[in-house]
Amino acid sequence: MAAKRVSGGSADIGAQYFTARNPSFISFLNHHAGEQRFGVWPGRFGYQNDDGEWEAFPDDSRYVGIPRMTAITRGLSSSLDVKSETRIQHLVRSGRGWTLQGSNGATYGPFDAIIVTAPPAQAQELLSNSELKMLADTLDESVRHIQPCWATAAHFAAPLEQPYEGMRCHDEVLYWVANNSSKPGREDQGQWWVLHANPEWSRRHQDAEPEKVTAEMVAAFQRVIGSENTPDEVVSHRWLYAKSSSTDNPGFHWFEDQCIGLAGDWLNGGRVEGAFESAKGLAEKILSR
Repeated sequence: MAAKRVSGGSADIGAQYFTARNPSFISFLNHHAGEQRFGVWPGRFGYQNDDGEWEAFPDDSRYVGIPRMTAITRGLSSSLDVKSETRIQHLVRSGRGWTLQGSNGATYGPFDAIIVTAPPAQAQELLSNSELKMLADTLDESVRHIQPCWATAAHFAAPLEQPYEGMRCHDEVLYWVANNSSKPGREDQGQWWVLHANPEWSRRHQDAEPEKVTAEMVAAFQRVIGSENTPDEVVSHRWLYAKSSSTDNPGFHWFEDQCIGLAGDWLNGGRVEGAFESAKGLAEKILSR
């Protein structure tokens, strides 16, 4: 749930929206983030079928952060003791608990248990660095399934007239495009559109120059929507660990002997709501001990 600062505001470059099929998810957000920090995105949504024709998505309530996706995470963390810009390199046994060692030389703890919510490749690196090889090896398959994604936010001075505000593309470059300015709480001049490349193209261009990636993605966007309009500002971001292609969804991992847990959307279907349910399941497991 990431946003990048752009001229006149911000653009959501990560998760574009979320659904809430679990009633407890909305209750959780209302209570811990604040009901003013998110709302329904009343946009029109469509997808491109195999023949290139556009069809409407089924009706569903799609929620976004207001005025940006990070409003929700800021709300959730406002009452917590969060150490930002702190990279933990090692987990060290401290009696029956754990002490954390940061790259800045500082130590944190001791703690009774550890919950790691990083993507599987980073979680595996942390466990390996902490001489927890058996735990790290359990993530081999999860690491193989993680897919990258190039994201580009493009600004157009004149609004683009399109039948949908959110579009899932059937294209060799793009997987998703959305009118970010159509989301509630945005007060943009002109329109910011967010473009997500598909996993295969993103992997092939994983190490390409951002300028080249941006140019190809904008050209693909013009092709998809049938417009020659050129953006006057672009911002790109490479997500190395964007989404999991795995169909194995255990929900979470809990290693009882070490009191270490893993949670994240990659363990539960890849959705924002999946991240909540993963964490909820792990918390209930720990609290039941």
